[in-house]
Amino acid sequence: MSTDHRTKKALHPFLLSMADDELALGHRNSEWTGHSPILEEDIAFSNIAQDELGHSLVWYTELEKHTGKSPDAMAFERPWEEFTCCHFVAYPKGDFAYTVVRQFLFDVGEEVRLTSLLQSSYAPFVDIAGKLLREEEYHILHLRGLIERLGDATDESHKRMQAAVTMAFPQALGVFEKLSTEDDLIQEGVFPGNEKLQSQWLESITPVLQSASLSLPIQQKNGTITPHCKPDNGGRSRNHTPHLQQLIDDLQVVYRAVPGASW
Repeated sequence: MSTDHRTKKALHPFLLSMADDELALGHRNSEWTGHSPILEEDIAFSNIAQDELGHSLVWYTELEKHTGKSPDAMAFERPWEEFTCCHFVAYPKGDFAYTVVRQFLFDVGEEVRLTSLLQSSYAPFVDIAGKLLREEEYHILHLRGLIERLGDATDESHKRMQAAVTMAFPQALGVFEKLSTEDDLIQEGVFPGNEKLQSQWLESITPVLQSASLSLPIQQKNGTITPHCKPDNGGRSRNHTPHLQQLIDDLQVVYRAVPGASW
């Protein structure tokens, strides 16, 4: 087996995990349309949902070059058990504090990953990352503002935001669950690996959350940040919760009712 062929095969789980994450979270964010606490956030999260769905299309389209399976087939024809998204993106939307914290943690993770792909040995990733990063920067700017305003604005907002961080942080660690082909991707210079990305992510989110008076289950020592909680892993190996089944059923209902429909 040539290195080139091995690398292309190793790319499949990586591309699929990114596409499935974006699709699931985009759908969850769309559930806020018409239900957000204020009109500004109704519009903002509708736009963020559209961006995430658009990003999933980008990754599914890149995957199609290797598998021949269309984005529609991957998003709407696969059973829910075959998705490889992390648990984090499939959990119910919860209250608005949870949604804000989840989106912030996820988007910073995306920013870290996309920034690493600017140096990828796989040329298509360099171009894709450059384009998607511009949208992620706007997401993070908006969400960081919400974190800073809501973290310690009132006793009630602090209580809700801290509860959201306590719930979401272990779940977010599942974004960085090791992939089955990760060692090959690291060796070939495709990306630096999830362990390194998680460390960079921790360095990015910690000061933002702490500045908003929000505490994390971490240890900081000698410049290193270590999580002190169990990561919510399992999604990458298709060990899913029932929440994903509900999400995919809702997502696919129109497509299955009208064969041939497209997004």
